[in-house]
Amino acid sequence: MKIQVKNLDAAAAGDIELNDDVFGLEPRADILHRVVTWQLEKRRGTARGTRERADVARSGKKLGNQKGGGTARHGDRRAPVFIGGGKAHGARVRDFNPGLNKKVRALGLRMALSAKAKDGSLIVLDGLDVADGKTKALIGQLANLGFGTKTLVIDGEALNVSFARASANIKGINLLPAIGANVYDILKHDTLVLTRAAVEKLEARFNG
Repeated sequence: MKIQVKNLDAAAAGDIELNDDVFGLEPRADILHRVVTWQLEKRRGTARGTRERADVARSGKKLGNQKGGGTARHGDRRAPVFIGGGKAHGARVRDFNPGLNKKVRALGLRMALSAKAKDGSLIVLDGLDVADGKTKALIGQLANLGFGTKTLVIDGEALNVSFARASANIKGINLLPAIGANVYDILKHDTLVLTRAAVEKLEARFNG
């Protein structure tokens, strides 16, 4: 698949041949759903459990006689009505650690990239250098590139410092290095922007 490469001024900067094994697959909703669900589950922290009546280390001796004491009848001090007693109906430990086959995760990422290429919301840029790292200069350039309301920009090994500084105050633009590319972030943005370095990194990731 051949796609035009642009620079930040929206001028053509040649073409790039995208690997069909990475950018030319037919997206499958079931695969994308499995990977996104796995990602969101992995983000959830382990819920801490509370100590219930059986978990509290207190005396199990009966407090007094069943009758005749003039007070309520209690069995031991582990009861929830006492300070330091067990929690009644407390939260249970819930550990969210789902598993997903590596091949399915890799296939999901390739399908997410292919989906963006297929619907025309993929833009490849020659580079991300912004003069003096100024936000005002970048806003003028982005208006001509046709970025969507929410745009994900993926760079190569590391983020371009000048672009990161200039785009920090622009709403709807998020940046990731190529190593951080993931299905959820790609799909939830309207536009996916890759640099030449990002394309090389992603293709090497799947062909290595």
